[in-house]
Amino acid sequence: MIWQESKNQNIKKLNISDYSSLIEIWKEAGFKIGKSEEKKEVEKFFNANPKTSLGIYIDNVLIGCILGGYDARRGLIHHFAVRKEQQGKGYGKALFDQLMNIFKELGVVKVSFWVKKDNTQVIPFYKKQGFILREDLITMSKEINDD
Repeated sequence: MIWQESKNQNIKKLNISDYSSLIEIWKEAGFKIGKSEEKKEVEKFFNANPKTSLGIYIDNVLIGCILGGYDARRGLIHHFAVRKEQQGKGYGKALFDQLMNIFKELGVVKVSFWVKKDNTQVIPFYKKQGFILREDLITMSKEINDD
């Protein structure tokens, strides 16, 4: 079955009321749940990116999500996941395409994301979407604590 929008299947903006389902999906996908995945942090992300935080639902049950960050010129994909039992049915592609359309409407000139080294099986999906693997970059990060 390939995804098609209908009464019982749709893509819509995520809401903080989806938080517990998001955490389940992210854990199932193997994402590390840290400080930036705490409810108040996710809500801040939704508030900063209201048009680009999307979920796909079947019978009002969240089965996948994609969070798009936008800084007025570049888009960044965060936490893109579809429940394992729903993978391979076009749901991820539908979410991805919807986000790319929104980014285009916003005037985004480039989209990037990170892939964990133990999740390289997703690279062919992104290559099919026109992305290239950047081997000239090294990612660095720092947590900023309140102490």
